[in-house]
Amino acid sequence: MRADAFNVTKPRPARGFVVPGAAFAAFKWCVYALLALNVALYGLHGTPVEQLDTGAWVVLLLLFEWETGGWPMGRRGRIAAHGLRMLASLAVMSSCVAYAVQREWLDLANSLTWLAVVVAFELEVRVSPARRHFHRARHAITLGLYVALASFLVAWLAMGLAEGGPGTWLDAWDAALWLLAFAAIELNVFGWAGHAAGHRRV
Repeated sequence: MRADAFNVTKPRPARGFVVPGAAFAAFKWCVYALLALNVALYGLHGTPVEQLDTGAWVVLLLLFEWETGGWPMGRRGRIAAHGLRMLASLAVMSSCVAYAVQREWLDLANSLTWLAVVVAFELEVRVSPARRHFHRARHAITLGLYVALASFLVAWLAMGLAEGGPGTWLDAWDAALWLLAFAAIELNVFGWAGHAAGHRRV
C-alpha cells in the first residue's frame, strides 16, 4: 500500500468501485456471507430486535455494494433499490427506538454510530472530490467513528469474558465482522484494492 493512500487531501478522482482481484473479492463476499448468517444466529441466540437490526444492515450493505459496483440498474432496479433502502432504514430506526426503550445503551450507541458511518460513506460517494477540505473533515470524523466502534467491540469482548453468554459473544463476533465489511468497502471506495490492477473501474 502506498503511503499517500491515506492522504485525505486527495479524494478519489472518480466515482464507482475499483474492480478488485479474485482474492480480495472472495474475502469480501465471505465476510458478507458470514454477516448474513448472523441474521439466523441472532434468531437463535439474540433478540427479535437484534435480528431485525442485523438483517436491515445486511440489506443496506448489499444495496450499497450493488449501487456503487457499476452493475447495470434499469428503472425498475433503481425503484426497487430505493424501496428496499427505505424499508431497511425504517427497520434500523425502529431498532434504535427499541434499544432505547429497552435501555440497551451499548446496542443503541453501536447502531447510531454505524448510521453516522453510512452518512459519511454516502457523502464520499456523492460529494465532488474537488471539495478537499470537506473530504478532509469527513475522513477525520470517520476515523473517530471507527475508533468508537472498535471500543464497542472491546466492551462486548469484556462482557463475554465476564458473563460468557452466547448472545454477548455473538455481539462481539458481529461487531468484528462489520468492521471487516466496512474495511473492505473503504478499500474499494478509495481504490486501494485496485492499485495493483492499474485502477480499473467498472
